[in-house]
Amino acid sequence: MMALQSTASPQGLSGEHRDFRASVVIVSYNAKQKLMACLRSVLRSLPEGAELIVVDNASSEGNADAIASTFPEICLVRAETNLGFASGCNLGAQQARGRYLVFLNPDTLVEPGWLESLIAPLSDGEQVGLVTARILLMADPDRLNTCGNEVHLTGLTLCRGMGRARDSYPQIEEVGAVSGAAFAIRQELFERLGGFDEEMVLYVEDTDLSWRARLAGYATLYTPQSIVLHDYELRFSRLKVFWQERNRYLMLLKSLRWPTLLALLPAYLVAELVTWGFVLLKDRVGVANKLRAYGWILANWHTVLRKRQETQALRVVSDRTLLRSTGFAIDFDQTAGSAVALVARFLFNPIFFMLRAVSLAVVWW
Repeated sequence: MMALQSTASPQGLSGEHRDFRASVVIVSYNAKQKLMACLRSVLRSLPEGAELIVVDNASSEGNADAIASTFPEICLVRAETNLGFASGCNLGAQQARGRYLVFLNPDTLVEPGWLESLIAPLSDGEQVGLVTARILLMADPDRLNTCGNEVHLTGLTLCRGMGRARDSYPQIEEVGAVSGAAFAIRQELFERLGGFDEEMVLYVEDTDLSWRARLAGYATLYTPQSIVLHDYELRFSRLKVFWQERNRYLMLLKSLRWPTLLALLPAYLVAELVTWGFVLLKDRVGVANKLRAYGWILANWHTVLRKRQETQALRVVSDRTLLRSTGFAIDFDQTAGSAVALVARFLFNPIFFMLRAVSLAVVWW
């Protein structure tokens, strides 16, 4: 269960309890100008029966005070320290009074009708667990940021449709994982899954939540009718490599049975070649963080096993079902220059195709 953080205090909650259809949760940390634009956009389109909750992670730019004075109708939760994205979302969810939880990045803008379209598939089917939006590039709204995320058999997660035309992917369909930039989930299911894994802090937490929902028997959908613009660009923060790799390892160790992990070991070793190549080409400062990711798993093995036990308790589907939702191809164009991407695509994707086929031939449990 999620425990309420003692370092935070909510503002804007009335004494009278009211039920809402949807609660939109935004986690804020600095970037005040983008946040205020996002809030104006959401409030303009917020329908009756919905509430807006902002968790401010101790921003140094005065975000919380600006929200309190400009938007008193917003439920504001002030954290005394930077809790990270995952913990911030969980804290906002605890304040939510809606049947559906909607998580939205603070560097987004929304188009009219986005919320109703996003939660509609949750109303249509009980086995629909999470729904993600059509997310466009704010700098080029005629191009996609992502239409749900693609999950590789090694846990690597990339934007689905990145850079393609806005009208690509016109149908509602199942996807490997939601994008944490804009997605919806039933509050009851979110609580049953234990919310976001707060150990993950940021990165991969959306894929991890999607996988836990899938293990529990729920589908993850993309809906094209919900349109969100995202101020996205590939950035390399100081600890990004650590968080991405450590969290990927943690997700795999939590989710898959030991025989499955053994069967996928060759694919994981090839993925290490890919990720090491990425680090050396794009983020050499991250070399130490790649090593640090290995070290964290080893040093915190008891924590890994505890989280594994909690995740396995959700299981109602087989590993084979989970693996069938993954892909073999990596869109190297998202992370490398055209020449390097071309070489990597022809070198690694056929190998991953073969390894996935072998894994599915072996993994029947």
